[in-house]
Amino acid sequence: MANYGKPRILGRVIVLLLLILVLIGGGIVWFDYLNVIDAKTLLSPLYHFIGKEGRTQTAVQNKELISLDAERLAVRLEALELQKIDLEKQEQDLQNQRGTLEQMAAELEERQKALDEQEQSYNALVQESETRERNIEQNARYLNGMPPAQAVAIIINMEDQDIIEVFRKLEEIALAEGTTSIVSYWMSLMPPERAAELQRKMARQPSALS
Repeated sequence: MANYGKPRILGRVIVLLLLILVLIGGGIVWFDYLNVIDAKTLLSPLYHFIGKEGRTQTAVQNKELISLDAERLAVRLEALELQKIDLEKQEQDLQNQRGTLEQMAAELEERQKALDEQEQSYNALVQESETRERNIEQNARYLNGMPPAQAVAIIINMEDQDIIEVFRKLEEIALAEGTTSIVSYWMSLMPPERAAELQRKMARQPSALS
């Protein structure tokens, strides 16, 4: 009974081994189809065993390795050169922008300087005008406080424009204080020719421009 079971077990083992070999072979063929492995290269020892030439991978020569390294190096050097050119261009653009900004700053500085000079000139003119206005008012009040004949004696020795400004200031003061201007009386005491010339100039020259 025991001897009868041994052939059956042996047959099953053989069948299983064959099934395993078939599965292995099918897996190799499938992976070779998927380009996961190179079946002929992997089975080259078996090809030699049965007397056939198996496919082997071609050995890479040292010169080819050096050529690949040189090519990679050349690509990197080219990339670095392009990066260098780009950086130089950016630097040139920055220098151009800096030059433009410096030129604009210089122009603004010149304009500000011109404006400052104009402001100083204007302030000087205003101050001079205010000083002259105070002096005219002071002289007008001083002459108005003197006896008419004495005041006229001083006035006839003054320039026509100065006399006109004093007369106008006296009229403004009289109008502001509600009094009568003495200008007409002074002119009646002056030489007729001088009084007529002053009247002509005062009529031709508006009060705002005197």
